[in-house]
Amino acid sequence: MERLCFSLLHLGKTKYFGCVIFLFTKHFQLNEDDLQSNLNQDPHRLIDEREKILEVAIGREVRAHRRQKNFTVADLSFATGISIGMVSKIENGNTSPSLSTLQTLSNALGVTLTSLFRRFEEKRNAIHTKSGDGVEMEREGTRAGHQYKLLGHLGSNASGVVVEPYLITLNEASDIFPTFQHEGVEMLYMLEGEVSYRHGSHLYILKPGDTLFFDADAPHGPEILSELPARYISVISYPQAT
Repeated sequence: MERLCFSLLHLGKTKYFGCVIFLFTKHFQLNEDDLQSNLNQDPHRLIDEREKILEVAIGREVRAHRRQKNFTVADLSFATGISIGMVSKIENGNTSPSLSTLQTLSNALGVTLTSLFRRFEEKRNAIHTKSGDGVEMEREGTRAGHQYKLLGHLGSNASGVVVEPYLITLNEASDIFPTFQHEGVEMLYMLEGEVSYRHGSHLYILKPGDTLFFDADAPHGPEILSELPARYISVISYPQAT
């Protein structure tokens, strides 16, 4: 799990998310003091006008790609022949680099020149799924009678994280399946019914209103179907393929 957290910490805007994942999956219990110190993003923050400036957008892309390659500013300076001070100015959006400079940077970072403009040009999408809608999906648990309805999907996005929200329904025809295993993290929110859900060596009784958040790389899934029908929201998150 530490490896996943480490990878998320290098996705720029998702640094806070990586820290939260580490806390939850390492301890599996809420610690109010620790969470308060790590949940430091302001959800009501207005976008800084500087973030709409091309130089700032380019600078943030350069920094994000540099960190993904585990380069220091000095490493990038050495690889490009651009001074440390100039690299720092570019990353902070305090200068307007020439196309030749951007080409040099993109070559050293192993990315296309146009990718440095991505954050400035990229659209921010939203998916609105009406009640009763969603896309019926086949997943590993389908063969056990588990019904999956995908509630939305953004695909490639600037956060570097893929999120898949599902509405899962279990009924009398459903069978237990405690051996799901996949990359990333997963959160369950119980809506209806009661199930005993296994994660690794632990069994959790889930009733309406309960939440379970876990490292999805461990075997997991419903082991005892106590009250049917059962419905719960499953949100799966994993690093976006590069």
